[in-house]
Amino acid sequence: MSAKTLLDLPGLKEGNIPELEQIGITSVSELRDAIFDEVRVKEVIKNLSGVGPKTVESWKEALKAGDAQEQKAAVPKKTEIVEDAGEEASSEIVEPGEYIVKIKPEISDETAEALAKRAVISGRRPAFKRQEWFRYARLGEKWRKPKGIHSKMKRRLKRRQPIVDIGFRGPASVRGLHPSGFEEVLVYNVDGLEGIDPKVQAVRVGGTVGTKKRIAIEDRAAELGIRVLNRMV
Repeated sequence: MSAKTLLDLPGLKEGNIPELEQIGITSVSELRDAIFDEVRVKEVIKNLSGVGPKTVESWKEALKAGDAQEQKAAVPKKTEIVEDAGEEASSEIVEPGEYIVKIKPEISDETAEALAKRAVISGRRPAFKRQEWFRYARLGEKWRKPKGIHSKMKRRLKRRQPIVDIGFRGPASVRGLHPSGFEEVLVYNVDGLEGIDPKVQAVRVGGTVGTKKRIAIEDRAAELGIRVLNRMV
């Protein structure tokens, strides 16, 4: 929200305008300086009727959001020079916070079709929960195969929870692939990037890898053009 006048602020009424003028505040900028001052903010709350600490906090958030929008609009777009075969061409640099297109794999039309089919199957696949998960909280919802000669769920009677079955699986040709189509390779150090084919393979950094080594892996992967599926940022 960008407040251009005092009445644009949430919770501020016309009756508060004369009260603000009495303490020397006549504009949004003067009110901004006052509410971000630990001494003057108490004076504002004391003199304005119907205004409390929560209202002042909402003003701070609204003014901060407005300042952020103005700063973003004021930043000019930069261009970089790219030399290709002796010719210069200008291309737009992606601004901070904007979406950057990720590396895509080189896959066949059959694989792309199978991935799309797998996505449809995954979307309609039911949530498999263990027997009587709703009755006893201690059981949890993690899947367990129903057992027991009296189990109605095991006998697949009507109105019972669905059971994991081979018919719910996706196409075998893309089984184990990342949704993007990459083949995942688990790495724990920079040496693990050697031999990776960036056209069809992507890496996933192990969960036990520390921050320092993870940064080194991500930097080296960027140099080799390899996609990291679980980047820190």
